[in-house]
Amino acid sequence: MGQRYNEIPQKVMTFIQNQKVFFVGTAAADGRVNISPKGMDSLRVIDSQRVLWLNVTGSGNETAAHVAELPRMTLMFCAFEGNPMILRLYGTARVIHTYDEEWERLYPLFNPTPGVRQIFDLSVDLVQTSCGMGVPFYDYAGERDQLMAWTVKKGDEGIRDYWQEKNQQSLDGKPTFIFKPDNR
Repeated sequence: MGQRYNEIPQKVMTFIQNQKVFFVGTAAADGRVNISPKGMDSLRVIDSQRVLWLNVTGSGNETAAHVAELPRMTLMFCAFEGNPMILRLYGTARVIHTYDEEWERLYPLFNPTPGVRQIFDLSVDLVQTSCGMGVPFYDYAGERDQLMAWTVKKGDEGIRDYWQEKNQQSLDGKPTFIFKPDNR
């Protein structure tokens, strides 16, 4: 059944690296809770207490706004094949924007991806597994290509325009800092 760890054990790292999808949960001090599915080979386990994930342009930017205000984050993984398991990584996250100094050092850890907007750096302080026996089996059929095609079609300038229109604030009006503030 369920177990708890203060860091990511090797067997859990292997499980994470084999997953095709994970879920991100964040919330600010008030307003809506956000839970987002992620995929696209966007996650990297750096060590037993640090995980990075590359965030691409989407219809909203809730995670960035939430982490800017309250940096708690949970990543959840489910075994859709093999032995049942649900895995949660709890910790403190920070946002690394394309204009931040660390971007140049961390972005090369990922495959070049059009439309990238942030890297989230999660310091893990609790790892929890639970049984997952209620999670059904699913077969992985492949990645969707619509987001990448849309991003390439828009181009860099079109993506920046999209960020201007759709990605500067959360649903609750909280700032995402997608564009470099004057004082940074």
